Amino acid sequence: MTIVLSGNDLTFEQMHAVVAHDEQVSLSQSSIDRMNASRAVVDRLVASGKTAYGINTGFGKLASVRISTEQVRQLQVNLVRSHACGVGEPLSRDETRGMILLRANALAKGLSGVRPSVVQTLCDLLNNKIHPVIPSQGSVGASGDLAPLAHLAQVVIGEGQAEVNGKILSGADALKHAGISPVSLEAKEGLSLLNGTQGMLSLLGVALYRADVLVDTADVAAALSLDALRGSPGAFDARIMHARAYPGAARTAQNLAHLNEGSQIRESHRSSEKDPRVQDAYSLRCTPQVHGAVRDSLLQARAMAQVELNSATDNPLVFVNEKGEGDIVSGGNFHGQPLAMAADQVAIAIATLGGIAERRIEQMTNPLTSMLPAFLTPEPGLNSGFMIAQVTAAALTSENKALAAPHSVDSISTSGNQEDYVSMGMSGARRLDRMLQNLRHILAIELLCACQGIDLLAPLKTGAISTKAYEAARAKSPKVVADRPLAAEIKAVSELIAQEQFANLVR
Repeated sequence: MTIVLSGNDLTFEQMHAVVAHDEQVSLSQSSIDRMNASRAVVDRLVASGKTAYGINTGFGKLASVRISTEQVRQLQVNLVRSHACGVGEPLSRDETRGMILLRANALAKGLSGVRPSVVQTLCDLLNNKIHPVIPSQGSVGASGDLAPLAHLAQVVIGEGQAEVNGKILSGADALKHAGISPVSLEAKEGLSLLNGTQGMLSLLGVALYRADVLVDTADVAAALSLDALRGSPGAFDARIMHARAYPGAARTAQNLAHLNEGSQIRESHRSSEKDPRVQDAYSLRCTPQVHGAVRDSLLQARAMAQVELNSATDNPLVFVNEKGEGDIVSGGNFHGQPLAMAADQVAIAIATLGGIAERRIEQMTNPLTSMLPAFLTPEPGLNSGFMIAQVTAAALTSENKALAAPHSVDSISTSGNQEDYVSMGMSGARRLDRMLQNLRHILAIELLCACQGIDLLAPLKTGAISTKAYEAARAKSPKVVADRPLAAEIKAVSELIAQEQFANLVR
């Protein structure tokens, strides 16, 4: 299918289709009409000789410098070139495609004063899989993601670098390869390409999708851990959830009960008199409350980002009335504070999910709490079993705790103190990918520990749906009878998690 951009109704599901599945994009006729109308306002202003920020003035601290009509086009090219000073590893393919799509959609809203041909070029980049090389560092998330978007804009005008079919080409060669003409920028168009929050929004949007996969996976891992530890599902009673009606907690409780339905382990243990425990540890008993809080927090962050998905975030904006007359108004929609705060919320959610998963791993590997052989090995002492797998999970968990420190409360003055309060939204979004990778590995370790615990309880089996998760993990990592390196197996199960193999069991 083709995703039609209007600037008003793009969804995260459509974004994922374009980012991960290379769906084609096009512009709606209504967006083309609005862009033409706002462009006419800009053209009239340039012809009149009146002064307007970013159209015939300098930028930032240089806003008071008037630019002559003859230099307006050069001003826009200079802006792109001067701002293309990002550093660090390039953004991933998904993050880059997200940036292109989101910038096209924001401009398609028709409040930026650019020609439709500029936005069509962005669509052409997506449809021809031309991916600008965009360094990941250099944005403070204030006047938009200026440096990252400048590297995107370079390719639009036939400069910079782009990846095509796995090869890095010059921007000019990349466009030529696809038969796309480089854009010759008119007044305001360079500024409109640069001034926006689409860098941090792309990274946040990609992270939110992956985080949703991991919270579903965490429910599956927790269900297996519950059986491995012979825990009680009584704490997941729907009446308890109704008494404190958080939707996320209810969803996780429902998942846990469903996953372990029919568990032989649970039935054999229900009437056992050998277990001195009265209640399970919090990492089991409070799984719905903790996983549920993560779910609800991610939903709140998504709601904030959804507003941004269809917002005009450059400056100045062009407002056109029914008569075709318009105003060019300067404001601050480019400021990334809402997204910076949403990214911090997602980071806290990721760290929380890893924290409780690591505690379940500890419960399973510690013979004082597991009622299983020490470190889940049949011959502890001769074998160390999952001792160091738990240490790895602990290391990743602590790393995520440090990475979860808020970025949105930081600020540093830029542009001669003109831009004196910034959001740090891009750096807040950048750390999410690393945290998600850590969380995937933590959950892979929990799945392997839980499967080993269930094996040690054989011939009893876990629930019917949990068995599917067990079998998927065991296809990559058989029962550990004697010590062997587990690194490759942790990685293999982590890849299954990324492929949504476990998450799909509760969807």
